[in-house]
Amino acid sequence: MGKAGEALKQTLESYKISQNQLATTLNAKRPVVNRWFHSQVDPTAETVIEIVKALENINPEASQEFVKLYLGEWIQKPTQTVLTQPRMLPVSDKVDVSALSRLFANTTNSYKYLFFISVLDILKRRQFEVLSPISFTEIVIEILANAWYPHTYFKLSFGSQDQIANKLNSLELELNEPVLKFTDTDKKKLRKIIQAQNIDDIVNLISRYVTYRLIRPFFAQETKGLKDCGVNQSLINLANNQFEQKKPLYCFNSEEERNCNAINLHQSWIEYIEENYSIVWGWAAWEWLGYMQKRNPSTPALVNKLFIPSQRESLKKQTEYWKKVLEKHHETRCIYSNQILNKSRFSLDHYLPWSFVAHDRLWNLVPVVPEINSSKSNNLPSQEYFNNFIQVQHLGLITSYEFMKKSEWEKYVEPYASDLKLSYENLLDFVKLRNGYEATIIPLISLAKNQGFSTEWHLNS
Repeated sequence: MGKAGEALKQTLESYKISQNQLATTLNAKRPVVNRWFHSQVDPTAETVIEIVKALENINPEASQEFVKLYLGEWIQKPTQTVLTQPRMLPVSDKVDVSALSRLFANTTNSYKYLFFISVLDILKRRQFEVLSPISFTEIVIEILANAWYPHTYFKLSFGSQDQIANKLNSLELELNEPVLKFTDTDKKKLRKIIQAQNIDDIVNLISRYVTYRLIRPFFAQETKGLKDCGVNQSLINLANNQFEQKKPLYCFNSEEERNCNAINLHQSWIEYIEENYSIVWGWAAWEWLGYMQKRNPSTPALVNKLFIPSQRESLKKQTEYWKKVLEKHHETRCIYSNQILNKSRFSLDHYLPWSFVAHDRLWNLVPVVPEINSSKSNNLPSQEYFNNFIQVQHLGLITSYEFMKKSEWEKYVEPYASDLKLSYENLLDFVKLRNGYEATIIPLISLAKNQGFSTEWHLNS
């Protein structure tokens, strides 16, 4: 909600690109760009792609900066942090980068994206020392671990024919960790749980096609026109026999398909990926985002829902805001339990669960007694609490307006204004504030229901 607009505004200002210049390059109306710029409305997933292409034509560095700001912590790697389009993968005189950039051409399901990203994760975990083959099973375990987070917490669709979600649903993968306190960021526990279960069916499914077809761009001419039943064996022969000449991403541990169960990465590719890890990983993440946007077009903040974050952002600023409000109003009550809130002991509840909105914006955070915050988890609250929620939010706005400087207050409440599409003045009007919330939250609740989030949560239910 507003993330693309915020990234666009910062990019245009940093690179001194006018809104009119962008509108002309995009062949869009100037007022539309202005609404994006001021976060009054966020561009659609498809439009984000068009913005990237338009900025590329104006200033390639601006295009990269926009994508980096949009993807946020995805690309906060310890080395270089530049995300690029496929055609801008770093050139090399040792490997065929052009073939790599075509890995995801004509892709109809999630497998290739997750396969490649998972190989990158395994490489990084092995510190780019791959002395032994990487088994199909190890890769599939990594795939399931990578898919578990967006599927379990955010209920994202991988595609109607995709079997990843079905397999995850059949496994016992309960970690008993809420998304707000998720600690298994390196997926170690998750991989161990998956490894202990029967995943032979999904290993067979993915290894039957994806493992071979992923490297087909390296042998596009040689496999052109082949019948589908002969492609796998042909790719095995080509990869193994021309491993040093063509330098595909990997070859196989057997000459016959029935005996293949692992891949051997080419040393030149290992070195290329190690040297350009942030760029290659960011490119793959961008391609994965594009695929998932098409399958989840109405999902808010999709960019924050595809990978396990290394750490959650602190709620210190939001907590200080509500603590000051409670200091001024000692009788403020929890919207769920009706208990008077203690300024020294309260929790911030995401009224719409974080696992749906994937942000910590102040307009969706409300102080509650700590025990209730744990009980509510990632459920949608009953409509009966909506009026209490608006009343406490209104109290917070008018109270903070009284004790803060105007400039400070506007900085705090800017998310209210941009996401609820209200002027700063109208935020102080209860009726207009309620109307703004209704116009924003009701459609989101409907969407969350359709995605399978539990609804009508009641205290003690």
